[in-house]
Amino acid sequence: MLKDIVEVKPLGGHRLYLRFEDGIEGQLDFAERLRFDGVFAPLRDPAVFAQVRIHPELGTIAWPSGADLDPDVLYAELSGVPVSFPRVPSRGPR
Repeated sequence: MLKDIVEVKPLGGHRLYLRFEDGIEGQLDFAERLRFDGVFAPLRDPAVFAQVRIHPELGTIAWPSGADLDPDVLYAELSGVPVSFPRVPSRGPR
């Protein structure tokens, strides 16, 4: 898909408003979507979660802790279009 996020707004708690470059937009609640461990552990605190920014090189959302999320997965969540992976040709029997 490779759609960049162009706008993010924290909405309180673990909810975010996201808008993609093609106009797809909406709200997602990450309270049940994220495991708050590892690099995501600091995001358990809603004040830290609200520090979300757009990573200009990756076209996705990121936090000061180094956590970021795959924009294709977020796009699929908002648009209802499933993430697809290119088919790799089979090599046949060896």
